Amino acid sequence: MNLADWDQELKKYQDVIASGTKNMKIKAIMMLARISKHAPEPVLARTIPILTEILGHNVLNDSAPSLQEAAAYCLKCIACRGDGALAVEIGGHGAPHSLMRLLPHSDGRMQKILIKCLLVIVSFCNASRTVVATNGGVEVIIGLLSSCTNDTRRYLLEILSVLALRRDVRKALTRLRALHYVVEAASFGSIVSRERACQAIGLLGVTRQTRRVLVELGAIPVLVSLFRVGEHSTKLVAGNSLGVISAHVDYIRPVAQAGAIPLYAELLEGPDPSGKEIAEDVFCILAVAEANAVEIAGHLVRILREGNDEAKASAADVMWDLSGYKHSMSVVRDSGAIPILVELLESGSEDVKVNVSGAFAQLSYDGTDRMSLAEAGAIPILIDLMNDVDEVEELRDNATETLVNFYEDPLYHDRVSNAINVSSFRNMQNRLVHIRASNEHMARSLRRMSVEQLTWNPDVV
Repeated sequence: MNLADWDQELKKYQDVIASGTKNMKIKAIMMLARISKHAPEPVLARTIPILTEILGHNVLNDSAPSLQEAAAYCLKCIACRGDGALAVEIGGHGAPHSLMRLLPHSDGRMQKILIKCLLVIVSFCNASRTVVATNGGVEVIIGLLSSCTNDTRRYLLEILSVLALRRDVRKALTRLRALHYVVEAASFGSIVSRERACQAIGLLGVTRQTRRVLVELGAIPVLVSLFRVGEHSTKLVAGNSLGVISAHVDYIRPVAQAGAIPLYAELLEGPDPSGKEIAEDVFCILAVAEANAVEIAGHLVRILREGNDEAKASAADVMWDLSGYKHSMSVVRDSGAIPILVELLESGSEDVKVNVSGAFAQLSYDGTDRMSLAEAGAIPILIDLMNDVDEVEELRDNATETLVNFYEDPLYHDRVSNAINVSSFRNMQNRLVHIRASNEHMARSLRRMSVEQLTWNPDVV
């Protein structure tokens, strides 16, 4: 059919709606719904005002198929067309208001059609989400969920996952003690909807009290499951939300025990910089627990052996962070990583070498780790890097800092004595002396301030 033919069909439809019987109108609307997959979008757009007007009629008062039911079904079909522009237009003609008004008085097939229509509209139209959220829509959806056990429940949860990306809705869900529906939405329905609910959990989990409630509701295994089965974008959202949940000492082990660490290792090895960043950040949180640090180190060693340059650089960066944890220094040493890191310091990419040298600078403050570094052959490589003017400044500084710590150890003093004539070595040595003196002065000041505050505070008896 050409555009003129469609215009002629549209005119027939308009005539039926204007003067036909109720059954004729329902038949015409259902015909429009069937052909909406093929009709030009401009033609469909001209039917929207008519359909939304019908949807806004008085609440249905009989059990027969109603005009509102047919109009809602047809609007849902039209809203699914194209890139969402028609759904936005439907929202602009007041459909969300009408749907929210009809829903509490509907049941069965009619209710399911209304819900599916609302889902499509709010999925595409931000303004419609605002209408629903600010006109009691959250309470309506929660009310329906509390009594709904059939397949319509899925669509209600998907609506909730869309709305939960709004801050005011998240506050309402918390106030109404309805967070369990968000957790349920993350475990049930389409992947797109589950991803939205997962994102909402991450946003909700920022506050300590809400985070605790979410964990008690089973959010951790739900997020890990989505992390495992989701597409790449879903993995990023799940990994990020799980990282938010893990940002409390009580949940560090449960997150790891649910199987999250291998999933973050996959992100660290992947090509997406965002995924690497998420994995690095969460590994640093999870490694606060020594048992987690041991498992993480095992994955890092594998990546350092088998990964590409980008993955090795990320793994070395995490090793650098772990080296700053008191318990993790022994974990890094016992993992067998040091010989691999020494090899990478000599032959790795620039990013790898910078991160490895940073880890070595941190490890070199511990006598046992200095011994491991020396036995692995790190000292001559560090001296060469310090003296190589073509290397980046950060790499040379890290190498120099490590050598200063070796020089101050009587066991290795003679092995690095030739390095003291290099100006960068002397500069670093002086800098570390000043840093240590400053840290000691700050510690003494804080101790004095604490005593003074306790003495001064009139509330202390």
